[in-house]
Amino acid sequence: MRNLFTRTARTVAAAALCVTVLAACGGNDDSATQAESVTVSDQWVKAADSGMTAAFGQLANTGNSEVHLVSVSSPASGFMEIHEMATSDTGGMVMREKDGGLVIPAKGSHSLDPGGDHLMFMDITAPVTAGQTVDITLTFDDGSTKDIEAQVRDFSGNEENYDPGTTDMPMPDHDMMPSTPSAPNAGA
Repeated sequence: MRNLFTRTARTVAAAALCVTVLAACGGNDDSATQAESVTVSDQWVKAADSGMTAAFGQLANTGNSEVHLVSVSSPASGFMEIHEMATSDTGGMVMREKDGGLVIPAKGSHSLDPGGDHLMFMDITAPVTAGQTVDITLTFDDGSTKDIEAQVRDFSGNEENYDPGTTDMPMPDHDMMPSTPSAPNAGA
């Protein structure tokens, strides 16, 4: 009986060890998240006194699988959306929410630019002025998140209008884009 008890105790201990090891491995798999595969560089936010503004930068995926950015948030905004520029029915350019977010290909990158895809602050909570930094949280479809800081810059560019009633917007002149000195790379 004692021998059976010892074998049972050893079996239970071995099973517990296996569960612990598997949980640790699962934890490691969970820590190898989409967010960890993404680096962010040259991130910046257009200065604005009220209403809407946008964040831009470079997203790079160092992983072997595509990464899907599904939402963004910031304490500087009531809510945010991932936006794109698209051709409207009338032939003009329309800024709109990008259906389903955006995909960063494996070992690839995705540029967020004025006149292209961008992270839209829909209702800023206070003026964002040049020289400040703004915290932004990127959320991926695996539930992982990446917190970044973006430098606020003055940018007249194409004089994009981020007012909610605006639908047709001209494309920006990319030659007028600001130089992109190193911005804080908290997300890199």
